Amino acid sequence: MAISRKDTVIVSRRLVIEPARKKDFEDWSNLRRRSRKHLQPWEPNWPKDANSRADWTRRLHAWKAGWKRGRAYVFLVRRLKDGRLVGGVSLTNVRAWPANSASLGYWLGEDYQGHGFMQESVKAVCDWALSELQLHRVEAGILASNLRSRKVLEACGFLEEGHAKEYLEIAGVRRDHVLFALTRS
Repeated sequence: MAISRKDTVIVSRRLVIEPARKKDFEDWSNLRRRSRKHLQPWEPNWPKDANSRADWTRRLHAWKAGWKRGRAYVFLVRRLKDGRLVGGVSLTNVRAWPANSASLGYWLGEDYQGHGFMQESVKAVCDWALSELQLHRVEAGILASNLRSRKVLEACGFLEEGHAKEYLEIAGVRRDHVLFALTRS
C-alpha cells in the first residue's frame, strides 16, 4: 500500500507533523543552526555545509526517494497554534513482512525542550506507523546518558530490550546504545 507523501498530515493535540517540503528550508536551517550545540552531541557528525541550501537539497532528495520506495518517512514537527517548527521525527530502515518494522529517530530544537513536544510527536508518528504502515514493531536506540530520550520512549510505551556495542556513530565516535522497541501487541 503506497502512502501519499503529499497528502500525509498527522495532527495531535498541539502539533502538526508533515513530511519535509522545499518551503521548509529556512525554518529548518534556522532551528538547526540555533540548536547546533544542543544537537551535535546526540547526532552523527554534521557535514561541512550543515544547514545550507545544498545540505537541505541533498536531504530532501533522499527523504523523498525513501518515502517513494516505502523505506523512510521523515517528518517535521510544528506547533499547531502558530506553525513554528520545533523538531523532527523519522522512521527509517522500514522493513516489510515478515519484519514489518522501522527505526525511529527524532530531534527537538533547544528552545522547545521540556514542553512534552517530543513525547507527543513520537506517540503520534508511532500510532500512524502502526496503523497506516501496518508496522508491527518500531525500534529506537539511544545513548545511555540521554535521559530525556529514555523518558520520551518509556512514556510512549517503548520497552528496553538490551544494549548494542558500537551501534551508531555519534559525534564522530562509534557509541554503545540502549535499544528499545514498541510493538503492536
